[in-house]
Amino acid sequence: MDQILLGFTQLLQPTVLSMVMLGVLAGLIVGSIPGINDNIAFAVFIPFSFSLPADQALALMVGVYCAAAAGGAIPAIMLKVPGTASALITTIDGNAMARKGQAGRALSIAMTSSVVGGLLSSLVLLVCAPALAEVALRFGYVENAALTILGLSSVVGLLSGNILKGIISAALGLLVATIGYSQVTGFPRYTFGSVNLIEGIPFVPMLVGLFGVAAAFDLLRDIVDERSRGGASASLPVIGSMKLDSGLIRRLLPVWGTSSAIGNFIGVLPGAGMLMAIYLAYDQAGRRFRRRFAGRDDEAAWGEGAPEGIAAPEAANNAVTASSMVPLLSLGIPGNSTSALFIGAMALHGLVPGPLLFAQHGDIAWMIIVAFLVCNIVMWPMAFLVIRVVSRTIFSIPKSVMVGIILLLCVLGAYSDGNNQFNVWVALGAGIVAFAMNLSGIPLGPAILGLVLGAQMEASISNSLAISQGNWLVFVDPVGHPIAAAMMALSAIMWIAPALGALRRRRADRTGSGQPARVSDT
Repeated sequence: MDQILLGFTQLLQPTVLSMVMLGVLAGLIVGSIPGINDNIAFAVFIPFSFSLPADQALALMVGVYCAAAAGGAIPAIMLKVPGTASALITTIDGNAMARKGQAGRALSIAMTSSVVGGLLSSLVLLVCAPALAEVALRFGYVENAALTILGLSSVVGLLSGNILKGIISAALGLLVATIGYSQVTGFPRYTFGSVNLIEGIPFVPMLVGLFGVAAAFDLLRDIVDERSRGGASASLPVIGSMKLDSGLIRRLLPVWGTSSAIGNFIGVLPGAGMLMAIYLAYDQAGRRFRRRFAGRDDEAAWGEGAPEGIAAPEAANNAVTASSMVPLLSLGIPGNSTSALFIGAMALHGLVPGPLLFAQHGDIAWMIIVAFLVCNIVMWPMAFLVIRVVSRTIFSIPKSVMVGIILLLCVLGAYSDGNNQFNVWVALGAGIVAFAMNLSGIPLGPAILGLVLGAQMEASISNSLAISQGNWLVFVDPVGHPIAAAMMALSAIMWIAPALGALRRRRADRTGSGQPARVSDT
């Protein structure tokens, strides 16, 4: 308790607290710019911390880290262009709700979910950091391989409609993930002699194309359809009411709890990443939605504006932010790529994360921990202020003008990731592919999941088999690797449960159609 009070004493100094608020505001604004991912948003502000004292500099970076993940939901909902990679899944139900005239409701769900997930994660960081650090240490190659298989198994929850098209989408993502040099053999694959493909397809430009460029094409198609019907090109959706009724809040409470727990669990695992957390959370929320709300007359279908489809990924991505600091502060191991940049920000001020940090600089270490809690409290009112300002200045622009603005932002965002013109062609090509997939009814979510997890899965499985001398049973060994065995069992359940549900519905349909049901002799 004394250490926590020490952290608050350090944080509540006027200069330090002002840096927290500045970081939150800056993170929300930068996060709302399409094409900028969390890493870029964080890296942009590291130079600003050079001349600041350590406590002020790190308070600024904590604010940017927390808010950038939340700010990415603003353009994801309004434009179907995720501001950051953490808002990828939010585009699905969020933009669908905005197109129905409920943009304010969607944005309010997103920001409230981000704050709830961030607060729960901050409390976990505050109370359970040592215990969670021990759990992270138990994850080796086998456990990481099982985790990636579990993450890819969540693709079943995204296969609404045509299952074959969903599997094709996931296979396409895994195929693209094999481009570049192999992490196992070190030899390049499918590069076709291009130096630009040695490290694989550039991830940020690809995401910019899959969502940003494709969204511009969607807007262009809307304009063409409206003009073919003789109507004028309408403006983008306005914000509208942002109030959440008590019934919706009670409905989303279980989703917030489950998604925050998933985000906390994934956050403490080194290298797992934020995208795995949001996909797992989205899958679990989808299963709950289908059990309790699917088929109701007053409910949107899953993927077409369901509140849970916004709440789950937003709660999960902000839960990852604080929990990813658990292995970093306790062990000196970054939980993800953005928290790895945090090590660089600390090194600039002579701070080395790990056990000695609490012994030598306890005031700074605990200040960082309590800063995550304060950041999420401050972020809630600031988020609504930023939404109002952004909506007045940007989202009132007609669609015909917005198409050019989105394409310009996408080109700039793709080029800025390495200052390479090849990235621009990647973004445009990915946008064309995504637009074609939308027209043919092939879901985009499974492809992105395969793209994200493909390389990590290949490396983890190969290293696991090398350690076990080619024994595939190592992944289901309940004695040597109980965590991996449990995750493999859960993955199997994810694949079997839909088949059992379909069989049960088929039997119910036969019974309802008048066919005699088999009666047991007992």
